[in-house]
This record gives sequence, C-alpha cells and structure tokens, in this order.
Amino acid sequence: MSKYTREEIIRRIKEEEIRFIRLQFTDIFGQLKNVAITASQIEKALDGKCMFDGSSIEGFVRIEESDQVLKPDYDSFVVFPWEPQNGKVARLICDIYTPEQVPFEGDPRYVLRRALQEAADLGYTFNVGPECEFFLFLTNEKGEPTLQPHDQGGYFDLGPIDHGESARREMCLALEEMGFEIEASHHEVAMGQHEIDFKYANALTAADNIVTFKLAVKTLARKNGLHATFMPKPLFGMAGSGMHVNMSLFQGKENVFENAGDPLGLSETAYHFIAGVLKHSKAITAVTNPLINSYKRLVPGYEAPCYVAWSARNRSPLIRVPSSRGKSTRVELRSPDPSANPYLALALCLTAGMDGIRNKLAPPPQVTGNIYEMNRSERDAFGIGYLPETLIEAVRELEADELMMRALGPHVADRYIEAKKREWDEYRTHVSNWEQEKYLKAF
Repeated sequence: MSKYTREEIIRRIKEEEIRFIRLQFTDIFGQLKNVAITASQIEKALDGKCMFDGSSIEGFVRIEESDQVLKPDYDSFVVFPWEPQNGKVARLICDIYTPEQVPFEGDPRYVLRRALQEAADLGYTFNVGPECEFFLFLTNEKGEPTLQPHDQGGYFDLGPIDHGESARREMCLALEEMGFEIEASHHEVAMGQHEIDFKYANALTAADNIVTFKLAVKTLARKNGLHATFMPKPLFGMAGSGMHVNMSLFQGKENVFENAGDPLGLSETAYHFIAGVLKHSKAITAVTNPLINSYKRLVPGYEAPCYVAWSARNRSPLIRVPSSRGKSTRVELRSPDPSANPYLALALCLTAGMDGIRNKLAPPPQVTGNIYEMNRSERDAFGIGYLPETLIEAVRELEADELMMRALGPHVADRYIEAKKREWDEYRTHVSNWEQEKYLKAF
C-alpha cells in the first residue's frame, strides 16, 4: 500500500510552504544526482513530465539519445530537516524512463526492481538491513577535509572521548524525522569511525535508505565543520569502513530462513541461499567493493572478510548467520563497503541467492574456527576460497560470471566494467608518493 498519493504530496507542499523539490536518482556507480525544481513545477514532475540530459551522466546514454524522463516514486517523498524553515526543500527519488515510456536499462533502481520481480514471481520478498560505517575528519581553515580524525575514541567509547557523539545524535534525530527507525549508533573500532544502524526494509526501500543516509551524514557533518567519508580505507594501519548487509527472504509474513528443528535454526532455503551467494561471491565483489581502495580493507587483521566461507559462530568468514532467530533469522554478508551502489549490490546478492534456491545448492560445512589464525594449508583443507585481492581481479571474475552479468544487464555491465578497467589502468600507471619515497634514493 502506498504511503502518499499525488494529491497528498501537492497538499503537503502547499501547506508546509515547501519551495524546492529535488528529483533524485543515482548513476551506475551509486553517485547521487538530482534535478531541482520549484514548487510551481510539482504537478508536472509528479506526472512524469520532467526530463534531463542523460548523456551528461557517466554510463547512461550517448549524446544522440540524450533525453530521459524522471518518474518520481511517490513513497520516497520527504522533507529535508536540515534545510532552513524559510525555503524548505523536499525530495523525490525517481525511476528513469526513455522518452518512449520504457524503463531505462541503465537505471540502477530498475536493475534492482528486475531482480526483485524475479524473486516475487517465486513468491519471495527480499528484506535487507544494512550496517553503515563512516569516518569523521576535521577540516582545515578552507573547509577542506584533512586526514585528522575528529576523535581518539575506540569501539563503543562514549563522551568525552567520543567527540563524534553529538554529531551522531544530530544525524540520528534528522534521520528519524525523515522516517528512519534508528536501532543503534556507536563509535567504531578506528579513531573517528562511527556506525549508525537502521531497521531492515524491503530491498528497494533499503537501497533508497542507504543513499539517503549517506547524503544526510555528509550534509550534517559539514554543518558541524566536519567531513564525513564513506571511503572504505582512508587511513593506513586502522580498520576500514564496511557496510554489512543482513538479508532475509519472506513469503507473506513468514521468514523462510527460519527452521526451529534445525541444529542452527536454519531452513533448507537459507542453506541454498548461502550456497548461491558463496558461489558467486567473487563476481559480486566487483560491485560490493567497487574502488581500488576497497581492497585495502579486505585484508587479514582488521575484521574485514577476505575468505569465502560461512559460519554461525564467528565473524572471520565472508558470511555470518547472526544468533537471532524467528522473524529475525538472517544471513549477513560482511564484505560490502559503503562506496558500493546499493541498488546493484543488492540485485546481485539476491540473484546469487536465488540461484542457490533454484538449483538447491548446498553450502560447504560451516567454519567454526578463526580463519585469520589458520595457515594456508589449513584453509585449503577446509576448502576455503579467497576473495579477489584487487579491483581488476574482481572485475575479471564478474566478466566470467554469466548470471551476474545477466543480472546487471548488458547496458550496466558493459559500461561498469569499462569504467572500472579505466580506473585500474589509471591506478597501475600512477607513480605514488610511497614509491618515490621508497625507491628514489635507493636506486
């Protein structure tokens, strides 16, 4: 059931004296874009008559086919609480269509909608609860970010050590005002690192929430004279930021991952889903960990997974099954980081899991020991695989995975891979400060 009708949105805009509306969407890399309109244009926008130049967005269309249509999702309407009361600003998240009124294949939201429909055809609803981590850094006199963390706190520290506590509180209050149900917020492991968790939702809403969350955190950090970053590994020698993804499948009101009669409380469907995600995990990594920098987080010693395994007992494998059961039974994928495009990442996770269900795949035995403490021969004996160590390795895994390529669709897959190969070439040919300091005088 829809939250808002066309008439309700128009009424709220008039009654609350909202002056501007941002029509938002993301490019294939998850970067938030928008077309801003004044309140006088809202009826035109709600009728799907606002257009923009898609050739200006990387990965969208060529210049000779540039016109694209924004169709707002009425349920995404929300007022930004951080904007001034005089000149309020609201937003609507949009789906992208062609001028022929056909969904645009390069729209990440459409990629996820397509995967969700395939699951719905089999009777499943896909729910997701993300855990988003980020860093707060001080800014210099010009307002530009430094690499100095905002505080010296550690895991679960509180004020006065955790200087970010007040900024987190402001973020939580603003997010709640926007309709989020905040479950917890706390200081993370590294200095200046934080986490805010919000309640699970259906996957499309969850992806929308992730995009909105990142915008709110960055905006409110800036208002506090800070810089918030979702870069996976901004500091050497410290933990990186992850975005653990908790996933469950429902049929009606029943969580189909639950089985009270199983030793681990998991259903056959849950085991099949885990097997599917493990099978495609290397290819998925190109999307869940999309940056050169992402792979500097996926290394041993910092709690981030780098091994393809699963467990209901410890946090070292790629997939963990948290202890909660009943309707809270879920599978946690621990590798994603918050630089990922959430629409594409969730589409691939769901498609991989559904592959496991359709083909009744069986996962390997769970690993109960700490994988980080095993040597290579011990890991090999357990059949534990390895996630890609670099972006280009992950991209090649994606190219070789027919199902994951099909889930993205040729438009997104081709353009995404082309861009990531360019990024890798730029990185591998760049001469870094580390190389110059290491080799210039020695050789």
